[in-house]
Amino acid sequence: MKNYFVTLFNYDCYANELILKTIIDTSSPEKPMQLMAHLLAAQQVWLNRCLGLPTTTIQLWPALGAKHEDFAIQLNSCHHAWIKYLNGLNNDDFEEALGYKNTRGDSFEDQLQYIFAHFINHGTHHRAQIGQLLKLAGLENLPNTDFIGYLRQLKN
Repeated sequence: MKNYFVTLFNYDCYANELILKTIIDTSSPEKPMQLMAHLLAAQQVWLNRCLGLPTTTIQLWPALGAKHEDFAIQLNSCHHAWIKYLNGLNNDDFEEALGYKNTRGDSFEDQLQYIFAHFINHGTHHRAQIGQLLKLAGLENLPNTDFIGYLRQLKN
């Protein structure tokens, strides 16, 4: 199971890098940048929860003051921390429950494997929103951020 999730997290990073590059290259409207900022913030929140670190200092919908370069640094830094965390798990850990609080302070407990699935789906959801906004702003061709496309890239 570890290899499966490492592959998914690597895919997520790859897809985020592609869509971020597209946002930067097209000088896109503000909303795609806001969604990317949210996506990256949420990934840090989930990492902190898994590591038992506080999440209260992370704004889930941060104000846009960051530069594009900061997003790339944040993306890669968080990704490397996630891979380190995943590599430290054994197969039984994926079924362990993690207790955490959401941003409203409500307590929840979910298995790590389901948190990881949520993490991947959350990224896919927001990349699709960003893609739609870029298309509406006039971009004709979006990068292929599909999982199967990523797997094909690995084979080449």
